[in-house]
Amino acid sequence: MNSLRSRFVALAAIVSVVAPWAVQAAGPERARVTTSLGVFVIEIQRDRAPLTAENFTKYVKEGFYTNTLFHRVVANFLIQGGGVGPDFKAKPTYKPIANEAGNGLKNLRGTVGLARASGPHSGDAQFYINVADNSDLDPLPTRWGYAVFGKVVEGMDVVDRISVSPTGAMGPFKQDSPLREVVIQKIELIEDTPPPTNPPAGTTVVPPTPESTPTPPAATPEGEKPADTPPPN
Repeated sequence: MNSLRSRFVALAAIVSVVAPWAVQAAGPERARVTTSLGVFVIEIQRDRAPLTAENFTKYVKEGFYTNTLFHRVVANFLIQGGGVGPDFKAKPTYKPIANEAGNGLKNLRGTVGLARASGPHSGDAQFYINVADNSDLDPLPTRWGYAVFGKVVEGMDVVDRISVSPTGAMGPFKQDSPLREVVIQKIELIEDTPPPTNPPAGTTVVPPTPESTPTPPAATPEGEKPADTPPPN
């Protein structure tokens, strides 16, 4: 019994030494959006919108959003982009994903959602940012809404600057397109989780088990689709 107790005390001592540096909580998942009018940062809410978050980060990792436009801007409503190139043609995308609008996240100012066409499950790459509280985009028992999957946590002044761009008819868009193009130069995931402190000499490190990541439905590239898939006015 004494031997067992001694081993337990020794194990507890090791844990008390290892715990501060071996296990560190991961910070929030974020993406930095660099535009021709400035930089802002999106915090991705994967816990509430796992399919939409995985879909967005897949496009980010593939560099899909590089040199695309914010092609739709409506003051006091939203800005939308991420799927149209400088030639005003829609980029080919993966298949649309299931609508996660019932996740409890509201279309409040600064939130980021997945744009779609009239069909409830037609969202793919394009996203929008609310510049006002837009409850009309939230779901109701009688209709589908628009899925929020993140929020702007830095640089909302840049989003506001984009939202008041002079607009009109450009390319195939008959209205609400910035007359001076607003380019998404790149979107990149922010890798800023601090590395663990070096362990004390002579201790054995057991790495934490990584959390599982939701696996999205299989998707294959599809041909071009209509360039503008906006939330309703």
